[in-house]
Amino acid sequence: MDELIFLKLGGSLLTDKTRPRALRPEVLARLAREIAAALRARPGLRLLIGHGSGSFGHVTAQRYGTRQGVTTAEGWRGYAETAATAAELNRLVTEALWEAGVPALPVQPSASACCWDGELRTLDDRPFHVSLAHGLVPLTYGDVALDEVRGGTIISTEQIFRWLAPRLQPHRIVLAGEVEGVYTAHQLAGQPGQLIRTLTPDDLPTLQAGLAGSRGVDVTGGMVAKVAEMVALVQEVPSLAVVQIVSGLVPDLVRAVLIGQESRAGTRIVRAQEGASW
Repeated sequence: MDELIFLKLGGSLLTDKTRPRALRPEVLARLAREIAAALRARPGLRLLIGHGSGSFGHVTAQRYGTRQGVTTAEGWRGYAETAATAAELNRLVTEALWEAGVPALPVQPSASACCWDGELRTLDDRPFHVSLAHGLVPLTYGDVALDEVRGGTIISTEQIFRWLAPRLQPHRIVLAGEVEGVYTAHQLAGQPGQLIRTLTPDDLPTLQAGLAGSRGVDVTGGMVAKVAEMVALVQEVPSLAVVQIVSGLVPDLVRAVLIGQESRAGTRIVRAQEGASW
């Protein structure tokens, strides 16, 4: 049975976000092999992959304040530099996927994306439709975007997924990051946090008061923004059964999740009827 999955490889997973341009090549190579293995194991599996910009785009964007807006000559230079560094990481991810045997087709968001005050309003989805129809794996990423209010801004992979999901109707979304999932706010106070196994839209207001941001530099809002985008998606997209947040640092977990062997790993975001399980 054919299944379309959106897979995000987090910037904090692929890079050390505390240092500029700090790729984790061994992690990237392993994840690429796991993705290739999942595609071999399930011939009906279709994948759309997105990745964060990690210590490539985020560090540059923070230096210029690109997320907040672009109004000066220096700011526009920073906008272009952020685009270049984000594309640099995308090239490295593309190369690793092809080395593992995954037919990845890079799709540059900034070539067509336009926002209104930070909200993504337009993005050409045809490259995604065509590549999936012909057995390729579209590969997109967090990038800069023109903005009718701010001049320019940053769009996250989650924003891109939220734009594409109603148009492509994925069955699952998997977010692979550094951590095992979403934890209770106790972790913020330096106490052991409890992994939240299941989240529903009803849980979001409580969590927003205490969710942790990402380690290192993250100009797109960290865990709070990720969860909010995904909670909105499970309510809006009929085909989407679950969003699963898992650790990409656990060897073979991404492969197992993609082929359906670890459907309960990490944190699952579902519609309200399944109920919360902390």
